[in-house]
Amino acid sequence: MDRTARESDVAGVVAAAEKLGLKAHPIPGAQRTAIGITGNKGAVGPAAFENLPGVLEVIRVSHPYKLVSREFHPEDTIVSIGGVPVGGTRLVVMAGPCAVESLEQTVTIAKAVKDLGAHLLRGGAYKPRTSPYSFQGLGEDGLRILAEARDATGLPVVTEVLDTATVDLVARYADCLQIGARNMQNFELLKLAGRSGKPVLLKRGMSATLEEFLLAAEYVLAEGNPNVVLCERGVRTFNDFTRNTLDLAVVPAVERLSHLPILVDPSHGTGRRDKVLPMSLASVAAGADGIAIEVHHRPAEALSDGPQALTPELFADLMAKVRPVAAAVGRML
Repeated sequence: MDRTARESDVAGVVAAAEKLGLKAHPIPGAQRTAIGITGNKGAVGPAAFENLPGVLEVIRVSHPYKLVSREFHPEDTIVSIGGVPVGGTRLVVMAGPCAVESLEQTVTIAKAVKDLGAHLLRGGAYKPRTSPYSFQGLGEDGLRILAEARDATGLPVVTEVLDTATVDLVARYADCLQIGARNMQNFELLKLAGRSGKPVLLKRGMSATLEEFLLAAEYVLAEGNPNVVLCERGVRTFNDFTRNTLDLAVVPAVERLSHLPILVDPSHGTGRRDKVLPMSLASVAAGADGIAIEVHHRPAEALSDGPQALTPELFADLMAKVRPVAAAVGRML
């Protein structure tokens, strides 16, 4: 749409699309609104929309993913998570424990990371684990604890939703729904998350190609939810010196092809505490819109992923060292 287009102009395009049996997806941008038109089998040409009031241009999107494509939406999307903007010139830091273990543990860590400059609180109330005998999370009790930690610190909460049955429950407590790597292609879950009205943090599957990653995000946008943040968290390779191989090349690749912001999770991406700092610096230098860091005040006692969690002291060191790298690539922290 043109920069001067009014809401009535946008509504007119939506109505014209629906009259033709198509589906319209308005996505507001900083300067102008784009409207994705899906469901066209080729019979409807650009002329059906070119002369409508407020329309600047009509573009055919060649990629299999449409709504996440930069062809469709040239401007960067900035996603608000509880009032925290993700994308643009600000570098966002999300930090917290891998798993919510208790109120004391979660609030202690939340206050520590908030004091050190974190913007978002991460923490799992539901934990998908490789072993059925590992700690699986506290469920709704964990969600309540996260809500109390948010009340105590003001940090918006990002937490994982595991299945379609708990989407509504998690959405009542969380500011952002995380779709984990194992669920990246759980299409029914993606659809429900898209209809939840909450921002979605979508983690890349451990064997997913870039196209598969972007098509998973397309499922959420196709439900009318443009607020998706991508997250690179490492892929599975033959390497044995880290848990996963952190694919930082995907960051500039995403930024070339898509308007969605992308974070990097060097904690899960490496699985090793000593590698989190250098890969955080590399992530920022590569152009990531933010980083997700696991922090625990007593990592040796953590019920989940203790070996990759930073202590608050190590997190403070990370924040100090990230700042000049962020400034060097034009980011504010």
